[in-house]
Amino acid sequence: MTDILVERQWPQPLTEHAMMAMFSAAESCLVIHRLAWCGSLLSADGLDLLCHFRGPDAESARIAMRQLGSPPGRVWTCCTHDAPGIVEADLATVQVVISHRFDAPTDVGMQMLEERSAGCSSVHRVRIVRRYLSLDGLRVDWLCQAPDAESVRLAQRHADLPPGRIWAVRRFAP
Repeated sequence: MTDILVERQWPQPLTEHAMMAMFSAAESCLVIHRLAWCGSLLSADGLDLLCHFRGPDAESARIAMRQLGSPPGRVWTCCTHDAPGIVEADLATVQVVISHRFDAPTDVGMQMLEERSAGCSSVHRVRIVRRYLSLDGLRVDWLCQAPDAESVRLAQRHADLPPGRIWAVRRFAP
């Protein structure tokens, strides 16, 4: 099975209740397309949603989202890498996502970001617990434990890292 991320934006803030109702209604469609919902991250303002699925391929997720009437979004396959010693309880405490996009696929860019951020992250109490790296090498999303999004921004700025999107989230899991 493949790890699949679906990024969607909503015109109106999505409430926790509406999101859970949406996933409940989607259950049979996900089964038909052999997709397992692994969890979702809803932005603090309720307008952005990042959903992690496991399934046969990205096209299965695209078809399922379309059949469910979900707003169009980006669907991409990825490799999931957890930091050493991470357990499911650690994922439940994720509060911030860092998203980086690259002009060309490169592992060098990924290594640079991780190495340069290590020292500054600990100073600002930022811990990266999971990384989603797209199979094409053009994007990466990090899930972080941190006091707040501003702590992550400061750690990134002090490490002199290229700007990325940093957003506070609430995690929901099956």
